[in-house]
Amino acid sequence: MSEDDGASPAYNLGVFINCPFDPAYRPMFDAIVFAVMACGHVARSALEFDDAGRTRFTKITDLIGQCRFGIHDLSRTDLSAPGGLPRFNMSLELGLFLGAVHFGATPQGRKQCLILDSERTRYRDFASDLAGHDIKAHGNDPARTITAVRDFLRTASGMRLPGGAAVAADHGRFTEAVPDILRRARITPEEMTFADTTTMIFDWLTLREPRAGA
Repeated sequence: MSEDDGASPAYNLGVFINCPFDPAYRPMFDAIVFAVMACGHVARSALEFDDAGRTRFTKITDLIGQCRFGIHDLSRTDLSAPGGLPRFNMSLELGLFLGAVHFGATPQGRKQCLILDSERTRYRDFASDLAGHDIKAHGNDPARTITAVRDFLRTASGMRLPGGAAVAADHGRFTEAVPDILRRARITPEEMTFADTTTMIFDWLTLREPRAGA
């Protein structure tokens, strides 16, 4: 990863995660956050802010400006949302990210992103202007999502990383440990914040036993 553009290490390691926050998506969200951190990067999300003094849009634009990489999941852009209208928040935030790449000077112009969806060509029904972008399909499977995130960060950052299957296996071990971690921290699953999640992942990755063959 080159830093000759004057970008800070925090910028070069930052990964803006643009995805749904509903309970049904939570396993996918947790898998993405784990994969980002297991790959040596910093997971960033609008969930990390608890500041009523700034609008959500301002928080998101600030986050995008602070991150070299982005992960955007468009799989919730459908008609299943309340009111019969699709959710376009993820598409809007992807547009902001791509706009920063197009109009931004160095280092913003060097941003790179991974675009995810449940099916690779589904975007044609709601965002045909994305034609030409390499959309990765995850099939709503956390393990496939982890592999997609790992492969993207391996290529984009140039860092040496374990394979997607190894990262997914580590995620499985971490998920099994979560109930005990929460019990010892005296936090219920419903009380978990984004900060709680990233702290637990960081601690587990730091203290875990070495993988077989590691």
